[in-house]
Amino acid sequence: MSRRVRVYDTTLRDGAQAEGINFSLEDSLRVALRLDEFGVDYIEGGWPGSNPKAVAFFERIRDVPLKHARVAAFGSTRRARLAAEDDPNLRTLLESGAPVLTIFGKSWDLHVTEALRVTLAQNLEMIADSIRFLKAHVSEVIYDAEHFFDGYRSDPEYALATLQAAEEAGADCLVLCDTNGGTLPGRLADAIHAVRQRVRVPFGIHAHNDSEMAVANSVVAVELGASHVQGTINGFGERCGNANLCSVLPILELKLGLQTVGPEKLRGLTELSNFINEVANMPPNDRQPFVGRSAFAHKGGVHADAMLKNEETYEHLSPEAVGNTRKIIVSELAGGSSVQQKAKEFGVDLTKDSPVTRQVLQRVMDLENEGYSFESAEGSLEVLVRKAMNQYEKTFDLISFRVTVEKRAEDPEPITEATLKLRVNGHIAHTVAEGDGPVHALDNAMRKALQQFVPHLADIRLTDFKVRVINVREGTAAKVRVLVESADSRETWNTIGVSTNIIEASWQALVDAVDYAMMRERRQNST
Repeated sequence: MSRRVRVYDTTLRDGAQAEGINFSLEDSLRVALRLDEFGVDYIEGGWPGSNPKAVAFFERIRDVPLKHARVAAFGSTRRARLAAEDDPNLRTLLESGAPVLTIFGKSWDLHVTEALRVTLAQNLEMIADSIRFLKAHVSEVIYDAEHFFDGYRSDPEYALATLQAAEEAGADCLVLCDTNGGTLPGRLADAIHAVRQRVRVPFGIHAHNDSEMAVANSVVAVELGASHVQGTINGFGERCGNANLCSVLPILELKLGLQTVGPEKLRGLTELSNFINEVANMPPNDRQPFVGRSAFAHKGGVHADAMLKNEETYEHLSPEAVGNTRKIIVSELAGGSSVQQKAKEFGVDLTKDSPVTRQVLQRVMDLENEGYSFESAEGSLEVLVRKAMNQYEKTFDLISFRVTVEKRAEDPEPITEATLKLRVNGHIAHTVAEGDGPVHALDNAMRKALQQFVPHLADIRLTDFKVRVINVREGTAAKVRVLVESADSRETWNTIGVSTNIIEASWQALVDAVDYAMMRERRQNST
């Protein structure tokens, strides 16, 4: 049986210290439930002595029937001039009711003398007294050796002595912390070799990412014997973040053959990453390893061609293993294989050398030269492919549109109105609609005109709108690229438009959005 590594998630404590993240109480409870479902061993809920929200979390989580994870409360060693039983922080830890208590203490002589302003001997007493007191009341106490690697670099003997004090007092696990995130893997390994010579209790790793080494340091520590790894989902954390469990776990499980949450649970990793981003109101990192949208995206034609023959040629593991998906991107860099694979996703059979494939490639290259980009506009790409295959039916013909924006002194917001005239199935549709801006007004007018002919378009809504200036040096004459996201109850799709006029670019994207929806509806009705 492979070696077991316990997973300690600190998204709700260390992760919440990231700039821009502020979990509400309800957010924290939702996150805890998802982490438990995912299979982590520990959920660090926060520092109950730091704020009322943390206290409330531990009160509420007591009544939540977790299936697997144990909740941990976080705090520090006792104050210098107080007995452990009289220390309010230690008392608050016990009052949290958490079955696991994690406390941190100083390993770096600089912090002992400059931050705590106590002697080295007093710090050892503070560590031992605190752990001994907590162990008398709970079954599991984890000791976080703060700044351990900086302390080892400064005074190896003293840093090791702090671990021995914690071990002798009854700590169940000694977690070596690279608190400032500046330790390199080789130096980390040297320190861990020394730790293994001096202590017998299980040890773990808590790495920060200030040198972008948090994942590497966590993996090295586990390879050297750590049986406990701490980190956060998506690497959230103070400054540059913590070790990213979305990378650490698949490396340990799928590459080193160790046991963490298990291969079945790992298939939900991408979904968990997206969920935490959503709750934290943080934009996803598309290039994040393993779980990012681009983690298994292939744009180069040579790559796509090789992938068609053997998926191992340009992927270090299967995207399905972490719940992600492969993405073939059609662009000016693509080849026939890219178009072939993308067309297959659309339900179209093409060969990489067919005339249609070459036509699509040429059209993509021409349009990208004008400023288009189909990487995030697959709805428009499918419309382009269908046109090349003569499978495209125009939904309507534009006769004219006019958009006016009127600003009145007495009104706080401008009034925007779109007038639209279309020809649909030989009939003229002439509509007027208002909106919260020109594009919204134009979108409302188009739907109003079309609904009498294609009623199901009423279910479609515009969910996102993005504008990017392409050639910024042209100033007000620059081209703009507009991306429109549309959705209904079944699907979300993206379309694109490019023009020197933002309204014209938006209109192109809106037309593609409707054409895509109509193509999909016709295919479903024909099956």
